[in-house]
Parts: sequence; C-alpha cells; structure tokens
Amino acid sequence: MTDQAVISTQQLAKSFSDGDLQTHVLDNISLTVNKGDRVAIVGSSGSGKSTLLHIMGGLDSPTAGHVWVNGQDIHAMRSKAASKLRNQQLGFVYQFHHLLPEFTAVENVAMPLVIGGMAPKAAQEKSQALLEKVGLSHRLLHKPSELSGGERQRAALARALITEPACLLADEPTGNLDHRTAQSIFDLILQLNEDLGTALVIVTHDTELAGKMDRVMTLMDGQLQSGS
Repeated sequence: MTDQAVISTQQLAKSFSDGDLQTHVLDNISLTVNKGDRVAIVGSSGSGKSTLLHIMGGLDSPTAGHVWVNGQDIHAMRSKAASKLRNQQLGFVYQFHHLLPEFTAVENVAMPLVIGGMAPKAAQEKSQALLEKVGLSHRLLHKPSELSGGERQRAALARALITEPACLLADEPTGNLDHRTAQSIFDLILQLNEDLGTALVIVTHDTELAGKMDRVMTLMDGQLQSGS
C-alpha cells in the first residue's frame, strides 16, 4: 500500500454457502487504486464484479482479506465508523439512480452532506453549485419523476461526488441509458475525475467506455487480471 493509495485490497476472497455447496466468487484479489486513477473492471455476467465493488466500498464483507480506504481497514471498523468513512471518502453510482422520489434534485444531492452534519442551507448551496456543473441548473427543484434518464443519472453522479470523495465506485453507471446519453454521462465522469482528482473504479460491460480508462482489469474465475 502506497501513500497515494485511496483504496487497497489484499488477498480478498468471497464465498457463498448453500447447504453443502460452496461457491467461490472471489479468490486472492489484491488491487491498489491511487489518487486520480481510472480503473475499469470487466468480465462476464455473474463473474463477481459487483460483489468486488461492494466489498471495496464496505457494503459487503469478504470471506477473507482486507480493504483499506485511505489507510483504514474498513471491514475492521465498527459499523458507525465505517459508515462515516464511506460517507466522507467514497461515492457510489449504480445502473439505477436510487434518487429518493419525494425530494427534489437539489435536496437529493445535498443529502450526504446533511447526513455528514453540514447545515441544510450550506449543503443545498453546495448541491446547487455541483448540479449547475453537471448541466442541471434548470432542474434544481424537479423531482426524479420529472427528470429524463440522463438527467437522473447526472443528479445521481452529483450526489456521489458532493462530499468530494477520494474514490468513486460505479457499477454499470451507463447501463440503463441509450448510447448517446451514456457517452455524455461518461465524458462527464472523466471530466469530474480530472477536475476533482477523484479516483474512479468502474464496473462495465461497455468496452468503449472501459477503453477510456487508465487500467482495464478482467475478473475471470475469481481472479483479477490485467488487460481485457
């Protein structure tokens, strides 16, 4: 693990049990993501890509191994401390936006800041500024049902980045979008990566998208290999 490492995994393994049957999904995975890195993880459906991403983000527990987020072993921490670390250091974007339907775009994006203890007014001001940056200045007070698919994903991306996390973990972030909208969302992700210095780890089936990253890792038979 280097001083620049924002996420580092060591000998990660994950197995699922169903009666006497054991399924080994991840086996001895070690990966270091440094500040500003752009890493794509590709592989067939069911290969464990999402499981790996969830373990890296502290949302799922490994059967064995460790994950350090900015030098702290997230799976060795108490639940409250781990949640605080996730809130401050990691951002998450999924194929589905997961915006809260009863809140406006600006309220949804401000939510992680409010949860982290920032005053609501200050949180909404920062939220508005970031929504303007992702091209949603005209949609601040719209609820998710009033936004297009691309607009919802832009809002979800802004919410993931509002805390200026060390790393953005994205699971098929353009999977529900048409090609043109997907390209604009991914270009936005790369621009924000440059502007904020946030590292990216993206799980994707999109080879064109993966090819724009600095590193492409393939998950196959539980092992993570360089190159696709």
